[in-house]
Amino acid sequence: MTTIPRNHVHIVEDDAHIRRFITINLERSGFTVTESALGRTALECLKESKPDVIVLDIMLPDMDGFHICKELRAIDPHVVIVFLTARGQDLDKIRGLELGADDYIVKPFNPLELVARINTVLRRTQHAAIPTRTVLTSGAIRLDLDANQLYKHDCTIELTPKEYHMMRVFLEHPNMALTRDDLLNLVWGEDFVGDPKTVDVHVRKLREKIEDDCSKPQLIETVWGRGYRWRKDD
Repeated sequence: MTTIPRNHVHIVEDDAHIRRFITINLERSGFTVTESALGRTALECLKESKPDVIVLDIMLPDMDGFHICKELRAIDPHVVIVFLTARGQDLDKIRGLELGADDYIVKPFNPLELVARINTVLRRTQHAAIPTRTVLTSGAIRLDLDANQLYKHDCTIELTPKEYHMMRVFLEHPNMALTRDDLLNLVWGEDFVGDPKTVDVHVRKLREKIEDDCSKPQLIETVWGRGYRWRKDD
C-alpha cells in the first residue's frame, strides 16, 4: 500500500483545467494532492490510500457526486468531504450535508477560500481527535474517544466526522440547552462560513441513528425558540 503524508487531498473533478488550478493552489499551501477525473477512479483510490480530504464535484460523467459521497462514507466514515459544485440551490446543499459532506463551495470560487475551508475542517477534526476523557456515557449510549466510535447497547453506530463531533458536544454538555450558534461554534468552529441549517440537518441524521423513534426523540430534545439539548437522566 502506498504511504501518503498527512494532509493529503484527493480532487475528484472531470474538468482538467479546474482540477489543475485547484492542485497548484493546494500544493503551494503545503498539501499533498492526488486527482481523479471519474467517480469510480476516486473510489478505487480511497481503497488504496486514505486521503484526509476529498474535494468532490457533483457533476461527473460516470456518476453524480451525491452517489459517490454515499459510497465514500460506506468505505471510510471519517474522511472529510468538501463538495465542489456549480449549483447554489439550498436543496443541493442540504442533500449533500445529509449524505455526510462536511462542507461545500460553489463555483466560481477563490482558490484561497477553498484552501481556507480545507484548513479549517482539518483543524477541527484534528483537534477533536485529541481526547480529554476516554469514554463519554449516557444511558445506553457510549462514545469511545480513543477509538472515535459510538455505541448503543454495545452495537456500533457509524457516524460522519461532523456527527461524531456533535455527539461529543452533546455528551459533554448534558441537559444544557445549546443554541444553533453554540453548536456551529463548537462543532464547525467560530470561523465557519455557511448555512446555519446544517445544524438541523445533522441533528436529524443523528436522531435517525440513535433514537428508538426519531419522530419522538428522547435523547436529543428540541428546545423551542432556543436550540437542542441532550437529555441525561442518569
